[in-house]
Amino acid sequence: MAYEIEDIRASQEIFYYLLEHHELHEETESSLYEAYAENEAVQKLVKSQGEAAESHIERYGNVVYLIPREDNYFLGYSKAQLKAALCKSGGTDRDYFLSQFVILTLLVEFYDGQGSSSKSREFIRVGELQNSVSAYLKEGAKDDDGQTEENEILSFSSMSEAYEALRSDERGSRAKTTKEGFLHNILKFLEKQGLIEYVEEDEMIQTTKKLDSFMDWNLLNQNHFIRVRRALGVEDYAKSETVTIGKR
Repeated sequence: MAYEIEDIRASQEIFYYLLEHHELHEETESSLYEAYAENEAVQKLVKSQGEAAESHIERYGNVVYLIPREDNYFLGYSKAQLKAALCKSGGTDRDYFLSQFVILTLLVEFYDGQGSSSKSREFIRVGELQNSVSAYLKEGAKDDDGQTEENEILSFSSMSEAYEALRSDERGSRAKTTKEGFLHNILKFLEKQGLIEYVEEDEMIQTTKKLDSFMDWNLLNQNHFIRVRRALGVEDYAKSETVTIGKR
């Protein structure tokens, strides 16, 4: 298929904008947004450039997003980079998996995967999130048995031990060696990515339109939703039916 030079230039401008800003809003860049949304040739060219850069280009509502693939360490985060950002100094794989578990818990608390929108609540307090993490870990640890050495660090028991090893500080310490500081650091990271609004003085967490869109349009189809609930130990395998973050 032959492309017009104007379409090629428009696609390059859109893709460069996405590389710089990671998202393209209709209300702020209407001409670029319209070129993408209304011109099939431009859209195909932009998506092709995204493929070459190991990324997905997706439009949710009136926003176009650049979404790095899981193994894209240039535009996204590697496991080592995430571990350094989310865990205490010298953090282990167990600490890393615990940080991911906290994020999964936050998603399940906000989204139930039902109805026209998967979102089920407007906010959650940090203390409630902390209690939910502890409760899910303890419940999952009850069913841990026959763990092999290979997957031991992924077990609920192992993550629960790592979580309980963190000190508790009622004064609201921000040190990563405390439960409060560990959660605070994860929440600040998610806020930096534009996924949540973290009101520290009220210890309140709210989701952003960006995260709501990702959950409704991409991450939380029924297959993904059931996988998340199973990871938290709240989905019965016998009863269930089959129906990534860029750098900032």
